Amino acid sequence: MKKVIKVSVIVLAVSLGAGCATNEDVEKLQSQVNGVDASVKQASADAASAQAKAAAAEASANRATELSQEANSKLDRNFKRSMRK
Repeated sequence: MKKVIKVSVIVLAVSLGAGCATNEDVEKLQSQVNGVDASVKQASADAASAQAKAAAAEASANRATELSQEANSKLDRNFKRSMRK
């Protein structure tokens, strides 16, 4: 996000310094910067959502592992009991 803003500021500075920038040019550039900023905010929100989903999936996987280990332990105990008989 910071990189995009820095690039936008550099582009603005270059366009202003390179020649006679009209108000229309500045307004166009500002609208582009605003569009990029909105895109960055959306990408950030999407990334946060993906992180939350990943955390939920990890918790679910950890629970499945625990349940699997418990089931294996019970099966092992039952097998050992049956072998004693």
